[in-house]
Amino acid sequence: MRISLGSDHAGYDLKSHLVEFLGAAGHDIVDCGTDSTESVDYPEFCANAARAVVAGDADFAIVMGGSGQGEQLAANKVKGVRAALCNDLYTARMAREHNDANVLSIGARVVGLGLAEEIVTLFLTTDFEGGRHQRRVDQVMAIEKD
Repeated sequence: MRISLGSDHAGYDLKSHLVEFLGAAGHDIVDCGTDSTESVDYPEFCANAARAVVAGDADFAIVMGGSGQGEQLAANKVKGVRAALCNDLYTARMAREHNDANVLSIGARVVGLGLAEEIVTLFLTTDFEGGRHQRRVDQVMAIEKD
């Protein structure tokens, strides 16, 4: 699987950890930055990770910051993205099963490395259920056309 990653300074250490974790699991990584813990603005890094998914250069993206909130918002501004903030296992599973989320946002100051690994693994291995959920995803995506 090809996964794009983007973070701000608060998410940098988690991003670095996930680059190693995901690489060891055999995934190809597209690192969209940032490249240090020096303070930066997150929108462009997270939007670029999301753009990689829409362009077909990545299967999924993961964006990270202190809380994950702003990073999710930035990713969701990219047309075609369904970014979900998942700081626990339940929301990670639901984001994929019911919402067909293609971008995962994580708060690096909210979850530890072990839980982040579990969230990422669950998100990447959970299939979209389709059915009645497809109708709802289609309705959400239609909002972009307004």
